[in-house]
Amino acid sequence: MHLSLRARFGLVALAAFGLTAAGLLIGEVMNLQPCPLCIFQRLLYLLIGCLAVVGALLPGWGRLWAALLGLTAVGGLATAGYQSWLQYLPTASMECGFGEPTLIEQIVDWFGVLWPAVFMATGFCSSKDWMFLGLSMANWSGLCFLAFAIVAGSMLAKPAAVGVRAA
Repeated sequence: MHLSLRARFGLVALAAFGLTAAGLLIGEVMNLQPCPLCIFQRLLYLLIGCLAVVGALLPGWGRLWAALLGLTAVGGLATAGYQSWLQYLPTASMECGFGEPTLIEQIVDWFGVLWPAVFMATGFCSSKDWMFLGLSMANWSGLCFLAFAIVAGSMLAKPAAVGVRAA
């Protein structure tokens, strides 16, 4: 099955917004406290979703949106990888939230003031409160960001027809 570029961007947007909603729901149901890195990843999922919506609406610039989406996904993969490292080697690392706030913590704090129900960071980055199939939420998030990066790379390597016929 061959999907148009619009459809691929649309599916990416649905997946990104769905992952954001799933994270919020799991956090509420299980009473989990998100850390600054969790919230930053949530922001990156929202950014990926927004880039994908723009890509679906303006597919003529599809390569640009796919490149930005891929860069955002790589940033998310790095963030999730760092959080996974903090979770598996907490004594060998400096816990986030202590000392001078990093740029990520400043961004998260700013969003937390604007919309605390969604972006307030109150947990510790080294906590592994939620596990599924032996992987933490940070591990699963890393796999999702990897999938987004692969999809973005495939859109850059083989851009599909925009779906507009020439007159």
